[in-house]
This record gives sequence, structure tokens and C-alpha cells, in this order.
Amino acid sequence: MLFRKANSSEAELPGAGAPEPVITTGGPAELEASGILTIDCRAIVRNWKALTNYAAPAEVAAVVKADAYGCGLEPISEALAEAGCRTFFVAQLPDARRLRAVLPDAAIYVTNGIVPGSAAAFAEIDAQPVIGNLAELAEWDGFRAVSKWHGGAALQFDTGMNRLGLGLAEAEALATRCKMPGHGITLIMSHLACADEPDHPLNRRQIEILRDLRLMFRGIAVSVANSAGIFLGASAHFDVVRPGIALFGGNPVPGGDNPMEPVIDLKARVAQLRTVERGVTVGYNATWTAKRPTRLAIVTAGYADGYPRPVGASDTLTGGEVVVAGRRCPVVGRVSMDLIAVDITELPENAVRRGDLVTLIGDQITVDEFAGWSRTISYDVLTRLGRRYHRVWKS
Repeated sequence: MLFRKANSSEAELPGAGAPEPVITTGGPAELEASGILTIDCRAIVRNWKALTNYAAPAEVAAVVKADAYGCGLEPISEALAEAGCRTFFVAQLPDARRLRAVLPDAAIYVTNGIVPGSAAAFAEIDAQPVIGNLAELAEWDGFRAVSKWHGGAALQFDTGMNRLGLGLAEAEALATRCKMPGHGITLIMSHLACADEPDHPLNRRQIEILRDLRLMFRGIAVSVANSAGIFLGASAHFDVVRPGIALFGGNPVPGGDNPMEPVIDLKARVAQLRTVERGVTVGYNATWTAKRPTRLAIVTAGYADGYPRPVGASDTLTGGEVVVAGRRCPVVGRVSMDLIAVDITELPENAVRRGDLVTLIGDQITVDEFAGWSRTISYDVLTRLGRRYHRVWKS
């Protein structure tokens, strides 16, 4: 992906007001793209600062895996580091490499751990594996002994997720090991399975286990809270919290008001305007039928751009909406690979023209609402946003 930062004249102070954002762009040219995805790095920073205030005195790290939840690893991580974020989590080494290239001093943890034979790659970029089994630990120890590398690592314990993690039966022996000089363990961590269900009994159980581990591994930082876990309260915060989706504007407290600022704005263009008569079907498999003479805007986004098929309405199911000329309008018929159809009959006759931009996410439509129409979650929506969009980062 190519990046272009605005020059200083583009970021001058407008009079006595706040500075204009520095604009970075990437992807295809605006007029050649399927749409325009704008990511407000300033809102991400404000979300991080809000979580920092809420979780104090715990350190607030940033989870920027999967290309920063599909929003762009480099500009977002740079903005967070400039704001004071010191610790970052990714899932895989390629993102860790990209992160190290722009953040030479940050602590970088790789949560998927050590693929056999990959220990040297961690040393090369000074990244810390999150070790989840004894075989990984043996490989890491062996590499450190042979290479004389003194980099650190985290130990992850499985406290109820049953995904990655060391067994609790192994904790005592590992705690004894961590009393030896040069042990290299910088973090003890686990992952909450049900943090978005505050009353689920597993939350309390996992937090209790982490309390016990903290006593066993005295002097080593402990972390368990993800975005939703932060809002379980101080008992879940320990030393480091690891927000991901909350930084990017997703609601970390499902069922409640979203305390985070929205981050993305996604627009696509009207390719064509057309009118269909009552009784005419629209789209693949003729799943939606016009119940009146209907004006349609055909818009340049589809499932190849991460716009999921379930968003389109059928004769039996209500679908999602887009904002056209300031008003919500329904998406009708099957979402195809490159296009969607939008019913604009309720708009004034000349409110929309070919080439106009319509809002798919943003304005009145939140990423969580869009996820609901898509029958998925906000994480999935963000990480699927396609590479055919012209991207704009505001820092």
C-alpha cells in the first residue's frame, strides 16, 4: 500500500482554531476506487486516552492485529505511540515486522506464539512471543541459550477459553523458573472468554485465577482484560489492559450505550439511477420485488469490498440501509460482488445524481448497527473492509 502524507502547508493552523489534520492516503486513486474509507486516527487516540483514564493505574496497550483491525497498521500505531502508547499486541510476525519498522522503541507482543523454527525472527525485530505451551517455551529457551539473545516473552495461561495457553498445572514449576536471574518473562496473561456478558460466572472465575497467578509470579506484570473486560471493573484490570475493538469505535459494552467515539466513515458512489415498475424484481435470484414504482440508485460496493450479502433486503427479510442525501434509504435485492441497489423513492426527485457519494458506515450508521444487518460482529466488519477503497487517514 502506498502512503502520502500532507506537506506542512496542508496542515497549517486555520486562524486561532485547532490544527487541521495531517492527511495520509493509500490504495487506488479516489476516482478509480469502489469507495472512500476514512479513518480518524485522532478519534482512535481519544478512545485510547479515555480508556487510559478509565483503567488507571493499569497500562493501556493497543491491540493492532490484522492490520489494525483492517484500518491500517502504520498510521494508527504511529498516532497511538505519539500519544504515549508503549505496548502493542499483534497476532502474527508480519504485522510485528511492519510495526517495528515504524516504532523502533515499542514493546511488541505476538499472540500466536512461536511457529517451529521461527524464534530467530523474533530476535531480528526484537518482538516478544506470547508462549502458550511447553514446546514453544523449550524452543525459545534453546534459541536464547545458543544465540545469547536476551529478549523477553509473555506466558499465556488457559483460564477458561480453551484456545491457546499453558495449563494451570504447569504454573507452579514455571513460577519457580521465573525466580531465577535472566528468566526473560515480562508478562503473564490470559484471555477472557465471556467479557461481553458481564454477569457470566466464567468472568469471575478467570479473574480469580489471574489473582492467584499474580501471587505466584510476583514482580511480573499480569494482563487479562480485552475491550469488554476493561468495563468489568478494576478487578479485571491488573497491570496491563489490551483494548482492540474499543479503540476502533466498536461498542465494548453490548446492550449499553457505546462509550467510544466512531472512527471510520465509508462511502461509495452512485453509478446509475434507474426506475422500475411495480412487480419488477431486482438483483440476483429475484429475491426482492418492487411493491410500487421505485427509483433506485445503483452503488459501487459489494461483497468484494467487504459489504456482506445479508445486508440486502428480500421480499421476506428486512435489510440494511445507507445514507443518501442525508436520509436513510434501504438496500434492496441481493448484494452482488461489486454493486448494491438502494431504494431512493422517498427522496426528492433531483436529490441524487450519478457520481454522488452515499454513506455505508458513518453519519447515522454505526459499525455495530451495520454488523447487525450483516449478521456478524463489528470485528468481522472492520477486518473485511476491502482493498479497493481509496483510504484516507486523519492524524
